[in-house]
Amino acid sequence: MTEKETKVDASSVSLDTFYCQKAGMTRVFDESGNHVPVTVVKLISNYITQVKTKDKDGYESYQLGYGQSKEKNTSKPVAGKLKKASVDECLRHFSEVKPENGVDEESVGGLVDLRSFEKGSFIDVTAITKGKGFQGVIKKFGFSGGPAAHGSHFHRGTGSIGNRATPGRVFKGKKMPGRMGGKTKTIQNLQIQEINLEKGFALIRGSVPGPKDGYIRVSKAIKK
Repeated sequence: MTEKETKVDASSVSLDTFYCQKAGMTRVFDESGNHVPVTVVKLISNYITQVKTKDKDGYESYQLGYGQSKEKNTSKPVAGKLKKASVDECLRHFSEVKPENGVDEESVGGLVDLRSFEKGSFIDVTAITKGKGFQGVIKKFGFSGGPAAHGSHFHRGTGSIGNRATPGRVFKGKKMPGRMGGKTKTIQNLQIQEINLEKGFALIRGSVPGPKDGYIRVSKAIKK
């Protein structure tokens, strides 16, 4: 982890949302000696690259830039946006966050403050699940399948999907083979087991969607 990626405490704006990277899973033991499975996330710098206002854009939000990139891979429009925001880093991902208390136009180029996220805080985690390609109903939905014996002619197939004259069609929403994974999912009410801003990592109880090194969105829980 580079020094630039761990520069998350020199912040300027406190938000209820930030972006980080999934590093993998491990386990820790709490004060009572209980085994706790956790997801390790790498804290990266979230820069405010643009402030959208009602006068200019019709709504208020912060545009956050994150994810280190090489200068040669940064397009001229993106480089111009970063230069205008006085951000020296080359970033490749941009997302918007709508704050509850309005926006501050003077915060362009600043970092997002993560100190409001503490140990024990409840959070909602959003990420894109692992893409598994085109799969059958056994892998996708857990169907039992047919007999494995020779001559059954029914092993891992879907089976009957309708009847003859009645209803004479396939109902919408029928569980069929198709693309699996690669969808945006949100896990609510997870809990922060540990967060260390100096070393640039956090531990989240349980599992979160997405592959290793994938970007995840962490926000304060809306139902807590």
